[in-house]
Amino acid sequence: MMKILFLCSGNSTRSILAQALANFHGGSDVHAYSAGTKPSTVNATTLSMLRRLGINTDNLYSKHLNEYKDEHFDVVVTLCSEVQSECEGKLQGEHVLAWDIASPAERSCSSAYEQTLFDINEQVISLLREGKSQHTLLTPLQFYKSLADEIRLKTLAMLTVEGELCVCELMAALEQDSQPKVSRHLAQLKKAGILCDRKQKQWVFYSINPTLPLWMKAVINATVMHQPDYIKAELVRLNAMGERPTRMATCCN
Repeated sequence: MMKILFLCSGNSTRSILAQALANFHGGSDVHAYSAGTKPSTVNATTLSMLRRLGINTDNLYSKHLNEYKDEHFDVVVTLCSEVQSECEGKLQGEHVLAWDIASPAERSCSSAYEQTLFDINEQVISLLREGKSQHTLLTPLQFYKSLADEIRLKTLAMLTVEGELCVCELMAALEQDSQPKVSRHLAQLKKAGILCDRKQKQWVFYSINPTLPLWMKAVINATVMHQPDYIKAELVRLNAMGERPTRMATCCN
């Protein structure tokens, strides 16, 4: 079972949609919740859209993040940059993902709510699909073979420290000039179910699959903890890149 917490500031639209859609698509395999840092009330249009899809809304209400302060989640997803900055380092999740999805109020189209629902639904389905991906069939031998390459192993070690990275960050950190080469290794790890990715405009960011079996995550974590010098130079190069969000905008397109 995957336990997920979705967060946005008001807990009125985006996080409510994500909670409802995750529980709808995931069934008994998923327990999804939502909260906000400044909760208000659930938007009426949001509830109406969900009901039209046949999704029960009886248990959907706005609540403060503090209601879950003592709970641990497999995945915590922030749906706006405001919550991401407010809650940095405070979220109790095995993995913390950032989906920077525009609210209906930030969209100029006439179908703003429908488009928001569509964008969130795509991300939810992708997350749940990763949870059922091939890593569930990955044998110990296949897992260790996936680590038997320096680019792949160092990538996983850096992702343990950084949370998520894009291809250009990995190229710089690993001193690799060939993007196709790095991308091939990422594709192999994703196919095995060890990595998942998220798209943000023209960029793709990679992270360790939040539903990877605990013993596999423990192997990667132990490598980082007991051999910190293994990626020391890579992390120095990564941190020397300056303002990384700005750099992403110029080198990842």
